[in-house]
Amino acid sequence: MTLSDGLNGSIPADNLQGFSGRFDVIGDIAIVNIPSTLQGYEKMIAGAILVHRHGIRTVVKKSRDVAGDFRTAKYTVIAGTGTVTTHHENGFSYRLDLNTSFFTPRLAHERMRVTGQVQAGERVLVPFSGLGPFVIPAATRGATVVAVDKNPDACHWLDENIKENRVSGQVTVIMGDAFNPRLLPSGPFDRAIIPAPYGRDEILGLIASRVRIGGMLHLYLQKPGAERNARTRI
Repeated sequence: MTLSDGLNGSIPADNLQGFSGRFDVIGDIAIVNIPSTLQGYEKMIAGAILVHRHGIRTVVKKSRDVAGDFRTAKYTVIAGTGTVTTHHENGFSYRLDLNTSFFTPRLAHERMRVTGQVQAGERVLVPFSGLGPFVIPAATRGATVVAVDKNPDACHWLDENIKENRVSGQVTVIMGDAFNPRLLPSGPFDRAIIPAPYGRDEILGLIASRVRIGGMLHLYLQKPGAERNARTRI
């Protein structure tokens, strides 16, 4: 039974039209998009999620889309307490605060696919590293990883996640702007994984100069309506 099915009879059918009932889950937090037709029914919707989905502690709705230099969204708690959680993905644990660090669970398979190509002994550069969903798996495979992010909150959670996943000896974290050529360490790197911010495709040239001839670039370009990726060998 879907969430919208479970709300039939409790909320007028006209109000439920167009409501898919789908929601994302990060850790023990459910993120639901509530259309304007359902304003005033938020608590009822949150209660239905808590009843029918075991393991959910908190329900939030997005009050601001991803924006700004730190690529963060804003979430309003409908039920539960707080926006800090621990997300489990592909055998790894990621501690985060939804309101201060960017993370999407929808790339779990892609993160596993890309980091599964990393070989032990590689030197890997991850700009815009966030809280570490590309960094941690690559380090676990035996790579030496340099992670760069300008968001101090993301770097805080990355440090925590490095310790939690026991890869402290494999990762160096640099807090700062990946577009600053003086900040980036010199190459050669064997591989770079680049989840580029929206509209900042020009990062490719700067990062490519740090990767050795014959190395690999994984570039993610965020475009309207889709997130696209490119895999390039130098």
